[in-house]
Amino acid sequence: MPVFGRFSIMEHRFAMWNNGTGAVVSWARPGIAILPSPDASAFRRFAWCAALVLAALAGLTALCKAGSEQLFAQSRQAMGTTFTIYLYAANEEQASEYFEAAFEEIERLDEALSNYRTSSELSRINRLAANEAVTTDPEVFELLQRSLDYSRRSGGAFDITVGPLMRAWGFFRGKGRYPAAQELAKARVSVGWQRVVLDPATRTVHFLVPGLELDLGGIGKGYAVDRVVVLLREMGVKSALIDAGSSTIYAIGAPPGKPGWNVRVPQPGNRLQAISTVLLRDASLSTSGNYEKYFRLDGRIYCHIMNPQTGEPVQGMLQTTVITPGATDSDALSTAVFVMGPLAGKRLLQSIAGASAFWVLGNPEARRTVAWRWPDRDRRTSRASRAMNSSVAQRNAGP
Repeated sequence: MPVFGRFSIMEHRFAMWNNGTGAVVSWARPGIAILPSPDASAFRRFAWCAALVLAALAGLTALCKAGSEQLFAQSRQAMGTTFTIYLYAANEEQASEYFEAAFEEIERLDEALSNYRTSSELSRINRLAANEAVTTDPEVFELLQRSLDYSRRSGGAFDITVGPLMRAWGFFRGKGRYPAAQELAKARVSVGWQRVVLDPATRTVHFLVPGLELDLGGIGKGYAVDRVVVLLREMGVKSALIDAGSSTIYAIGAPPGKPGWNVRVPQPGNRLQAISTVLLRDASLSTSGNYEKYFRLDGRIYCHIMNPQTGEPVQGMLQTTVITPGATDSDALSTAVFVMGPLAGKRLLQSIAGASAFWVLGNPEARRTVAWRWPDRDRRTSRASRAMNSSVAQRNAGP
């Protein structure tokens, strides 16, 4: 059974519970659910190891039967993370066809959008655009336009030019470090979405300052998920779940006989406990957290999510989760509202049809939650989570 980063998925006949020593798979209550994954040590427990080995040996595993269709799953590495696709198909041959098409599309986009691959189109733009206007292909140009539009709408909270800051703080191929003042000052000069000039007439990209670098890490995986959704629907898939490293999840339709996919959003720093449960159907859920990449220094946590205006990692925010109709939007917005916070974030989200958001602020010892149009299905979970907080949680319904 595939298990991944922030969430693990169980199908009809499976449920997962924890006895305090590790994750246990039981054959209990039916129902599809996405549950918090075990921590690193729990992955070594026998049950999970056995499940992972069996899944690896099977390659393509039929997880359950539902009428004339079965649930299949497959995972592959791409875009620096693990993409996992769950879908219903009539048989293994049909499922294999769906998986091959979907993962080929993800690989194609990785080759174009990665800033880790020197051969990618994005890397070519980064090398040349400070010296000349670079003509790029329509797909990349459209995604850059969309990214800069989010930069404008968020007041710069979402900014695909933070690459120099990521390098200065040691988060590019590293675990993070505190930069020297001179190094940080130099990086800040090369950051700013307004310094990227896009010309639709010639489909060119030009940087106004040297050293500027585009990084689509905050939107690229969501875009890849959206492309896979379109592809699978065109191929006739009616029910599927597409996961991009657990940071963005899109639900196509619903499992047979169910109204949607139950998704449990984990508590920051404790993946075994849920802070909220939502029903996802034909929509995307994205989560950004300060625990994904971070380092500690003098009692403070420095995470990989940058505030482009200060040039430093965001402080006082633990986790944000956003639901929108599309994965590109939810991916970008979860980063934007992480930087903006609830007050400014709500104003941005009001312009996005079907958007909802959930913030966890403060620090692990004293945190509070803010919900905006949040479709929480498990009030008991939410109340229990709030009771555990040492500060009073805030629940704002919003307009």
